[in-house]
Amino acid sequence: MPSGSIAVTGSIATDHLMRFSGRFAEHFIDEHLDRLSLSFLAKDLVVRRGGVAANIAFALGALGHRPILLGAVGPDFDDYRAWLESHNVDCAHVLVSDNAHTARFTCTTDDDQCQLASFYPGAMSEASRISLGSVANIRKIDLVIVGANDPDAMCVHTEEARRLHIPFAADPSQQLPMLDRDSARMLVGGAKFLFSNEYEWELLTRTTEWSEREMAERVELRVTTLSRNGCVIVDQEGTEVHVDAVAAREVVDPTGVGDAFRGGFLAGVSAGLESRRAAELGSLIATLVLETVGTQEWRLDVDAALARLADTYGADAEADIAPILRSTTVKAK
Repeated sequence: MPSGSIAVTGSIATDHLMRFSGRFAEHFIDEHLDRLSLSFLAKDLVVRRGGVAANIAFALGALGHRPILLGAVGPDFDDYRAWLESHNVDCAHVLVSDNAHTARFTCTTDDDQCQLASFYPGAMSEASRISLGSVANIRKIDLVIVGANDPDAMCVHTEEARRLHIPFAADPSQQLPMLDRDSARMLVGGAKFLFSNEYEWELLTRTTEWSEREMAERVELRVTTLSRNGCVIVDQEGTEVHVDAVAAREVVDPTGVGDAFRGGFLAGVSAGLESRRAAELGSLIATLVLETVGTQEWRLDVDAALARLADTYGADAEADIAPILRSTTVKAK
């Protein structure tokens, strides 16, 4: 898959990230959850660029690709656009709304890395107006990532990818609670890749009412992240491959870790790595984000990263992944 042929659809947002010194779980009273009303005093606030599509596209661009970002934003996007374009992301096809702000994600993280969050969609509600076909007439698209987005847009992009015979990666993630059985089945069936975390995988099987075997028959490759336990890759034969996580030196903020994994994994697959190696690269990039506040502020020291790959996965993994890392644009601070 040549560099620059991945189109990434999904949310583009501004992240407002806060931290709570304590554990959310200590403040919930089980018998009164129907009258829940809590306020947590946050100790700090940082405002960062985010959104699943933008985060994945940033990682791909940083790893030597020229991804096509497809999402809807407000007229406040100019500075964000300049940032992404400076990191090799093609923003020419981003839809700019005339009357809505760019989406906003507000999230508070406690000492257990548990999170309470809310998401204002804003301009994202117009994302269904974006046409994959129009973009494909200008740039060849070899893979479409259908990430968390306006639910109607997710359905439109998936259906259009099928019609255009473009392979797609299904990544419904945060929007799973919004989907009924038929919508979830439509978004997943026929996917080249299916991404989720462990909780989302359980929710997806419940929503689709498909067993693990039935899901495998409909998806070429399932990749389920397991937080600190790495990830599992399952093919259509049901063969499972477990890949360990790269150990974090310091856990700073989990926001965007899953997006970083996806970007790293797809950069690896696109460069010709087999799925295990691609997942190892994805795990490395995910850990770099985990060690950083913000989803696009991570930096890469290539030599140090290769040493971490060798320590975690061995010399062969280091050698296989090295050419990709040495082509990167995101460098060490």
